[in-house]
Amino acid sequence: MINRSLPLTDLHRHLDGNIRLSTIWQLAQEFSIELPYSSYQEFSINAFNHSNVTDLLAFLNKMELGVSVLASEQACYRIAYENVEDAKSAGLHYVELRFSPSFMARHHNLSIEAVVEAVIAGANDASKKLNIPMQLIGILSRSYGVELCKLELKALLQYKQHLCALDLAGDEKGFPAKDFAEHFSSARDAAWQITVHAGEADGPDSIWQAIRYLGATRIGHGVAASQDNKLMDYMLKNSIALECCLTSNYQTGACIDTANHPIRTFLDYGLITTLNTDDPGVSGIEIANEYHVAKNIVGLTDTQLKQVQINGLKASFAPKSLKEKLLLSH
Repeated sequence: MINRSLPLTDLHRHLDGNIRLSTIWQLAQEFSIELPYSSYQEFSINAFNHSNVTDLLAFLNKMELGVSVLASEQACYRIAYENVEDAKSAGLHYVELRFSPSFMARHHNLSIEAVVEAVIAGANDASKKLNIPMQLIGILSRSYGVELCKLELKALLQYKQHLCALDLAGDEKGFPAKDFAEHFSSARDAAWQITVHAGEADGPDSIWQAIRYLGATRIGHGVAASQDNKLMDYMLKNSIALECCLTSNYQTGACIDTANHPIRTFLDYGLITTLNTDDPGVSGIEIANEYHVAKNIVGLTDTQLKQVQINGLKASFAPKSLKEKLLLSH
């Protein structure tokens, strides 16, 4: 399923949605944070159980549990470092890790700037030690509102040379993309790339807004794009890529019929379609699982999966020189 002659990427992978269960438990003990479980065994079995979860809010609540133990900047450094370790262990040759510093900071009133600095340090240290190319994407958590996102953006811009892109995540319906046009204008001025969560919990208009108002060249999830042929035509003409996440889309309720996930439609249309994990720690998956689902449940052919893998490198925000190096090494 995974073509070993090609680089393997994961472009939509939330650093704050991939905190090891053992780390959550250890940090809770270290900071005397009470978890609703009497033992690690009970916690490991039940904390991220998705047997009855096909709802975005329930999914996000599981993410909240992970960040609830981030009581220091060192804890943020640790999970960033471990994320790169996990990417290496998963067999990835290149990874883009995204994070919301406000989301990570808010449970224990950490400095947003200090969280950004800690994440950058942890991810970079692991990347150098393990020799795996990595880039970071900052997230604005739209659910916190326009003004708090301005503070989040300000913190991220202080370290702009260490980030490759800006993302908008959270409540699509309650906080439409057009409200954040000013934020993303500043991001483009900083020479950042733009990827936006859209068409996951709302319709095609959410994607149109991400493109028209924010300048998105990649769309996170984008399930709803399949409902609008004019949108897909526009995305095809303008090489706007899709970051598909099959397991996550099922668990959040974005697409509960995985066998008929629109990833096949996107590929048939010729769209630059990629395959990613989203929140591997929360979902209990890794990238190999997504390729397995794509082949054995969605029914993608080996040729289609090869194209998905090629698209991963093509759509990445990696410098051209790194893309060439990765291709040559395979």
